[in-house]
Amino acid sequence: MSPAPPRPFQLAASGPLLGEVTVPGDKSISHRAVMFASLAVGESRIEGLLEGEDVLATAAAMRAMGADIARDDAGVWRIHGVGVGGLLQPERALEMGNSGTSTRLLMGLVASHAITATFVGDASLSRRPMARVAEPLRRMGANIAASPGDTLPLMVRGLCPAVPIEYRLPVASAQVKSAVLLAGLNTPGITRVIERVPTRDHSERMLRGFGAELTVEPGPDGTVISIRGEAELRPQDVIVPGDPSSAAFWAVAALIVPGSDLLIRNVLLNPTRAGVYEALRMMGGDIAVQDEREVGGERVGDLRVRNSALTGIEVPPDLAPSMIDEYPALFVAAAFAHGVTVARGAHELRVKESDRVAAMAAALAAAGVATTEHDDGLTVQGSGGEPLPGGGRVATRLDHRIAMSMAVAGLHVRRPLAIDDAAPIATSYPGFLDTMARLGLAPTWLNA
Repeated sequence: MSPAPPRPFQLAASGPLLGEVTVPGDKSISHRAVMFASLAVGESRIEGLLEGEDVLATAAAMRAMGADIARDDAGVWRIHGVGVGGLLQPERALEMGNSGTSTRLLMGLVASHAITATFVGDASLSRRPMARVAEPLRRMGANIAASPGDTLPLMVRGLCPAVPIEYRLPVASAQVKSAVLLAGLNTPGITRVIERVPTRDHSERMLRGFGAELTVEPGPDGTVISIRGEAELRPQDVIVPGDPSSAAFWAVAALIVPGSDLLIRNVLLNPTRAGVYEALRMMGGDIAVQDEREVGGERVGDLRVRNSALTGIEVPPDLAPSMIDEYPALFVAAAFAHGVTVARGAHELRVKESDRVAAMAAALAAAGVATTEHDDGLTVQGSGGEPLPGGGRVATRLDHRIAMSMAVAGLHVRRPLAIDDAAPIATSYPGFLDTMARLGLAPTWLNA
């Protein structure tokens, strides 16, 4: 895949965010819905699927391994699965683009099927470590040959039947947990994962919904998730709620831009994903849940967010697993708070699409914000609600969340803030800048 040409743009202070927005479907649920429907026997229907590049990479990979996947004119995705154990040998390498979720979860699926798949990705993904996923899958019998440092390009030769294991997660990681559980789907016997710190639980909820025999129980060392292999998954109709990670950008924008009063519709409120909203409320953010309801076994609601005087806090480290993707947005909120915000306990930020600690420290410096890097987070000196100096140029480092977070920061600056590339935004939120324009916050496009 050839990289998209850079699309630099610039933001300047604008008026308040008023009205309402609807964010795209949740990325984590979208990935899993495509995978599980592709393993069911019969037709599944998925509404609200996130049609970003990451999820489309998952769909292309499942199509390459035998699933019949099509989108109708109404935006509904219809998937005829191959059944657990029925994955076909792909004819060529699976192109993952920038999607770590696609890569890690699909490694788990391939590990217990009698096929061989090669995973390739873009420059950013090819720097991300896969060792923490490869280690338990090798214990289950998969042969995994990776590039130096257990990075992509990487080849997985599955073993069928694979060996069921009991695996204690050494770090909190929903992707590692899910990869092992997905390998366990086609492994005779019971595969167990033990996690000391709760992580997002979409795999557990959705696998049960598709008919897998899966239990979640307390144990002496943490939560024990057990799945019985050689499963038979049933097709489902899935409605994907709005992505709380995408909603966080609008929530922070409304909190920091004076006069804002914004309603964010249909947001997933799963407690394993809501840490950023808890942290923002601790800072004094006015975030109210309206019309809370249940959709497909998940809590969903509308968020009304109003401009607030934020105060710096020490972010509780135990929130990290429930907000790991939202730290860049939180750092932007901290840049506008009164006093200092200290966010620690998020080592995982160093190995995301970019080193998000270093990337956000540099990006905030370009906007005139003082920060201190730690190995597991940032200390951010806030402006007390005043506009940031701005005037610099942000390096996104091929990271969609850096680009969107700093676009939000650019809405309340003294001098325009330039961002080197809009292209990574398509990874998770293709309509982000269009929505910004609809709210009257249109970016200015720059020459590359």
